[in-house]
Amino acid sequence: MTENNPAAPSADSLDSLSYEEAREQLVAVVSRLEAGGASLEESLALWERGEALAKRCEDWLEGARKRLATARDATNDAGAAAGTDQPR
Repeated sequence: MTENNPAAPSADSLDSLSYEEAREQLVAVVSRLEAGGASLEESLALWERGEALAKRCEDWLEGARKRLATARDATNDAGAAAGTDQPR
């Protein structure tokens, strides 16, 4: 991968992307790959960028899952402490 390739993944640029931005860029990369016509070098760079973007999306989703699990556990713990989860 070359240094001046705009499709090349940059850790800094990926870390600053929101989930929506990363997903949008991933869709654009897939569209460019599906359209064909790119050189082998460009196709490889696009593929690498797509892989990095997909990982960024997965990281965001995993973080969201963990936050939801933490919130769910906190809600369950609060309910147990108040006795609201007891069968009637």
